[in-house]
Amino acid sequence: MNNYEFHWNVVFDAFPQLLAGAFTTLHVSVLSMLVGIVIAVLLALGKMSNSKVFYHIANVWVEIARNTPALFLIYMAYFGLGAYGIHLSPYFAVFSALVFINAGYLAETFRGGFQSIPTTQYSAAKSLGMNNIKVYRYVILPQMFRRIYHPMTNQFVWSILMSSLGILVGMDELSGETQRLQSTSFRTLEFFMVAAVMYFVMTKLVLFISSLIAKRVFKGEIS
Repeated sequence: MNNYEFHWNVVFDAFPQLLAGAFTTLHVSVLSMLVGIVIAVLLALGKMSNSKVFYHIANVWVEIARNTPALFLIYMAYFGLGAYGIHLSPYFAVFSALVFINAGYLAETFRGGFQSIPTTQYSAAKSLGMNNIKVYRYVILPQMFRRIYHPMTNQFVWSILMSSLGILVGMDELSGETQRLQSTSFRTLEFFMVAAVMYFVMTKLVLFISSLIAKRVFKGEIS
């Protein structure tokens, strides 16, 4: 190792391909997070619902998502469904698994956010003539998202990092692109060091942007 010579020029020449992989990482992470948030709200409401069917569906989803490795779910989406004739692309397999997990984890976070809001606010909004949709849109959801903003941001960072498991099903995200490039150049250390820095920059950028959004949207008043 003491005699190892770094050849960074190989990495610099391939940097546009690494950037393309990083873009794919961000793309699948952002989309899976957005879809996961929508489903998580429904699951959280299901967990608080008086409907046994809705409750049990939400509960099973949450339990599987929170107690199953991400790698297993990606494998099941890509290889498991393939055994039944449902063939997903590497991108969509990773996307589906991340959506499933994000929704499951965020559902419990959202449920805690909903339950932290006093029931008197719901009653007050109803007394003003609002229907259920307007109550949640204008009163409940804005407060809930304010209270769970930081945990939601942490889940987004997790999603970015876990997308690297796409390398195992042939997805051309940052890790997959790094693996392909190093296998043809044999500059393993250089490529993975640069990839690690790129992951670090992406996650820090997400945290920085989320901080700006919090100050703009919530006026810094988040717990």
